[in-house]
Amino acid sequence: MARTDSNRRLYTETQVREFIGLRQANHAPTKLVAYCRVSSAAQKPDLADQRKVLEAFVVAKGLAGVGFIEEVGGGLNFRRKRFLALMDESGRREVRMLILAHRDRLTRFGFEWFEHYAQTHGCEVLVLNQERLSPEQEMVQDLMTIVHCFSSRLYGLRNYRKKLDASAETGCE
Repeated sequence: MARTDSNRRLYTETQVREFIGLRQANHAPTKLVAYCRVSSAAQKPDLADQRKVLEAFVVAKGLAGVGFIEEVGGGLNFRRKRFLALMDESGRREVRMLILAHRDRLTRFGFEWFEHYAQTHGCEVLVLNQERLSPEQEMVQDLMTIVHCFSSRLYGLRNYRKKLDASAETGCE
């Protein structure tokens, strides 16, 4: 850091990158990550199956040092712990390749944005099962995903309300 005559601080790009946690621009991303996700704990056998498929792919392609991330959480929940950690690592240009069994395993909605984000940060996104849908089919699938998400929230609120009512009745007696 240097100071001007008017006492302003001057920082180099390297100092700024270091301060905000970015790697040097000349460092190439090195991590290979395979990401598996299911929506609920009841689907854990599916999580194991996803991992087996990804492991078989990694072995077949001769990729070494692949880290596996397994997560249980909804695809519309963008606050998943491991998902956020993966996005942070991508933002710091630490991830070279992200391998997914299906594109909806990363996120149920807005996959293209996350794919673009990863690619602009030096990360190649590789999806094993590319399902080609017409624009109409894709829109219907997106709408069904959103309706399912909000109906699940509404159902959860009803259960919460019933529990509150039951505890209020028990407390009054």
